[in-house]
Amino acid sequence: MKVYPDVKDVEEFKQQPEDYQIAVKKVVRSHAINELYGTQVYDEPAIALAPTPYWKWLSCRVAMEEFHHHIRFRELADQIGVKPEEMDVKNKRPLSIFEYDMKTFEEFCVIKTVADLGEILQVEDLIHCSFVPLRNIARATLPEEKFHSQFGHDFCKEFMQKPGGREKLQQALDRFFPMCPAFFGSSGSKNNEMLRKYGIKLRRNEDMRSDYMARVRVLVEDKLGLRLPDVKLAA
Repeated sequence: MKVYPDVKDVEEFKQQPEDYQIAVKKVVRSHAINELYGTQVYDEPAIALAPTPYWKWLSCRVAMEEFHHHIRFRELADQIGVKPEEMDVKNKRPLSIFEYDMKTFEEFCVIKTVADLGEILQVEDLIHCSFVPLRNIARATLPEEKFHSQFGHDFCKEFMQKPGGREKLQQALDRFFPMCPAFFGSSGSKNNEMLRKYGIKLRRNEDMRSDYMARVRVLVEDKLGLRLPDVKLAA
């Protein structure tokens, strides 16, 4: 597709075609809502589940950074004119990946390992976004998302040294991972086509999902020695 020229600030944004503005708002709104919702259902509860003060401390850091991700996207949403009612989770259902009923810290570590890897891919795509303020948020967010996935990976390795730890992690992975591929949306998405038309995203959903499956297999099977469950990929 033709490369869309950079849109340097909010004033230039307001001069863009309506479809461009709608597309950017959709991406910013989605990230703001899902960052908040994910933090509320996973990161914040994990602090109480963490078994030691040290693990609680790092869990607090993860939660703090995830809340900050929401704040970054929410501030940009306000600047570009997203209506407050459109930011209410009551009016927009969060991603299905956040419907998992997390009960243990082992589950949290698995979620951080594989789900935040998915977020890494999404943010990597946005660091080339034609809307520069969104690109800048992605660049600030990416190192923190990498830390969150590494956090999960490191503590999974620690749990594997404990009696029954490997089995608990595998059970959590078997339950949670089948939800992950849908995080990238459907193949042949018209919405994704519009986002690529305007340089807001670079890659097709199916290409990102394929990349994710390759990366997560290396992470789970080669680095952790666990088994990645078979899943049906989104059509």
